[in-house]
Amino acid sequence: MGGVDPVKMVDISPKAVVHREAEAVGRIILRPETLKAVREGAVKKGDPLTVAEVASIQAVKRTAELIPLCHPIPVTSIQLHFTVGEDHIEVRCRVVADYKTGVEMEALTGVAVALLTIWDMVKYLEKDERGQYPHTRIAEIKVVEKLKG
Repeated sequence: MGGVDPVKMVDISPKAVVHREAEAVGRIILRPETLKAVREGAVKKGDPLTVAEVASIQAVKRTAELIPLCHPIPVTSIQLHFTVGEDHIEVRCRVVADYKTGVEMEALTGVAVALLTIWDMVKYLEKDERGQYPHTRIAEIKVVEKLKG
């Protein structure tokens, strides 16, 4: 195949089990009217933050099913924090496990799915007259901390 190694999962069997943590963050940019509806509990589908929290937890636990070469990890803790700002909602996801490989992909997946869930729940408020989303965007998803040992 042109000198490229075949796709393979990294062998972590020789690695020791150690305590690992990772925190990721991201935000969704929304219209002021949408954020007002979130703050006032007036979103038709329900509370986007509660649903996003549950979706994020499910996604973290299924990261290895979603990202082909990630190892399944015995996650011991998932913490979510939401901040509703002037023009956005910020999501922070902290994942903890005692295992042979890190949990940053799980934290990133948790953030991404939480943000997508929020978008799904408020999209009717974000559409313009043509049914487009000129203002809405997901931005700045990144790992802010990774701890090992």
